[in-house]
Parts: sequence; C-alpha cells; structure tokens
Amino acid sequence: MYNNYSDKNDKIDLLSLSKEELRDIVKDKLNIEKYRADQIYSWMYKANSFAAMSNISEKHKTLFDEHFYIKKLTIDKKSVSNDGTVKYLFDLGDGNKIESVLMRYKHGNSVCISTQAGCRMNCAFCASSIGGLVRNLTPSEMLLQITQIEKDTGERVSNVVLMGIGEPLDNFDNVIKFLELANTGLNIGLRHISLSTCGLVDKINELKQKNMPITLSISLHAPNDEIRSKIMPINLKYNISELIAACKDYVNHTRRRISFEYILIDGLNDSTENALELASHIQGMLAHVNLIPINIISINAKDQKDSKAKIEKRETKNTFAPPDKKKAERFRQILERNGINATFRRKCGDDVNASCGQLRLNSLNN
Repeated sequence: MYNNYSDKNDKIDLLSLSKEELRDIVKDKLNIEKYRADQIYSWMYKANSFAAMSNISEKHKTLFDEHFYIKKLTIDKKSVSNDGTVKYLFDLGDGNKIESVLMRYKHGNSVCISTQAGCRMNCAFCASSIGGLVRNLTPSEMLLQITQIEKDTGERVSNVVLMGIGEPLDNFDNVIKFLELANTGLNIGLRHISLSTCGLVDKINELKQKNMPITLSISLHAPNDEIRSKIMPINLKYNISELIAACKDYVNHTRRRISFEYILIDGLNDSTENALELASHIQGMLAHVNLIPINIISINAKDQKDSKAKIEKRETKNTFAPPDKKKAERFRQILERNGINATFRRKCGDDVNASCGQLRLNSLNN
C-alpha cells in the first residue's frame, strides 16, 4: 500500500515512494505494465521532471505527470566555511525554510539534515525551536537535502545525521520511511546513518522494534532532572530514569551502541559532581559520550519587533557560554576514569553559523 502524500491537485509525491509502492500504483491505479514503474524509478533521483526521462514514451510521460509530482528544493543560501564545511538554507517551496550541513571527513562526506520545519521541543540552548513547529517534512524533503547537496558539490554523501532542525522521532513515520528510502534508493547503509532524539521514550521503544542498524544518539545534556528540566522541557514528560531505562532496553534489544550527546554549559552542567553523576547513569552500558562545548547563538534580526516576538521567552539563550578548555577536559577525564568512552565532537563551520537553526532564524527575521 502506497502513502497518501499528495499536493493540492491530489498528485502523489513520487520521491516518497518505494519501488514496490510505485509498482503497485502503476499496476492498480494506472492499469499499465509494472515495468513502467522500474523505468521511472531509475530516474527518480536524477531527473526533476518527467520530460527529462528519455526512455519513457510521451504518452506515459503525460500519464505520469497527471498522477505524480516531483518535489523540489531550492538553495536559498549557501555558506562555505574555511574548514570546508558547507551550510545550506533550503526553500521548501511553501514559504518554509530548513537547514542542512555538509561536513567533510577523511572517511567520507557526512550530511546533517532537518526532519521538521521548526521544532516544538523548545530546548533552551537550541535556535531550531524559536517560532515553534510549523510542519513535518516528508520523506522526499529529507532525501532531497542529500541529493541536492550531492548535485551542488559533485561529491558523494556516505554518512547521514538526522540532527538538523526538528525532532526526528516527533515525525516518526516519515523518518522511518526516509531511512528505508535512503538505504534502498540512495544506497546509503543504515549503519552509516545516525538519528538524534531529545528523549521521546515511547518512540525510542517503537524504534527499537524496527531493528534498524542505525546509530541512536540521545541529546542528554544534563546529569539530573533538576538541571535537565530547566533546559529541556521533554524531561517533564520523560525523566532521566525513564530515558536511561529505555536506552538500556534499546541496547540490549538491538546490540547497537548508543551515543549520548552532552552540551557543556559553563556553571550549569560541567562540574566534577555533574560528571560523576552522569557516569553513574551509563556505566556498564554499551555507550559513548560526545561532549560539545555550547555554541553561543547569534540572532541577527533586522526586524526588531518580529525578533522580540520570537525570542521573548528565550532570553536565557544569550547567557549560555562554554566552559574553558581545562574544565571541559577535566569533565572528560572523569568520565574516562569511570570506564566511559568520551570524546569532544569535532567543531565544524563555526565561521558560517553551522549550528542548527541560525540561518533559518535570521531568514524568519528578514
């Protein structure tokens, strides 16, 4: 059974279909040979119109154009960092914009993609949720972030990180479909895909049942409920004990290592006591800790009235600062001494505001 993604003319979103779904539509709805679906599928990530599909007859091009549409993303802004990182602001075509980041490593290119336009998780340190959630992205809109970057750079993307704008597990069905299509359509191995969540325990449990060999990353950012509830409202629904229990179940079920993301904020969650408390939660678990000194969020709003409306409840953002290097390293060493593998995430694209949400935020204020 195919999905029901459609535009205002009830055309079906071609790029959100699997090959099997496309075959079913061609046979059952269009009443033509199944192999026609394979003809289209071979062009799906290459052509942006049916007219460009050279091995399809004019008759069938017209027929397909009557029933399908091919989603497009356009590059609204592109910023290239001195370290080779490229930050993209994409226009979705409906007035919404999202961000993606290309990061170049020795082992290959990674792309960090968005899964929603906006976000409703309201984490205090993140620019992505200023303005709230507008809508979920479709599987095609997630795929196109990858293919557009490949076309723009002429380089292959081998790794994908779902850590851009939005909470992936808050868009669960579309994200699962994206993972399947990225694997079968773009030939990206699931082991090369990471999904980051702020801690939707019910969806972590649901994801566990999918048995997909992706890497699950947990945005933890605090060692106790008092601190986490201040900066991450999701903790009021699912506290740390519930989240850690779900993570342990996930590891035991999938045999896949979990990565815990931990933003270090000076004077808030970076003390010796905080490090020991964090260690006590995850000792003995198949896990890794990514330490991330916080980025200071810059808001460059030309329209001060509009900016004030969007950030009036988020003034604390500008008070967050990273600890000094010695303090951050001491935090890491405490984790290591307690048997927990911990590293600092490589910082990419600081000079182009590569942290998620900043380009989109500035575009909203223009």
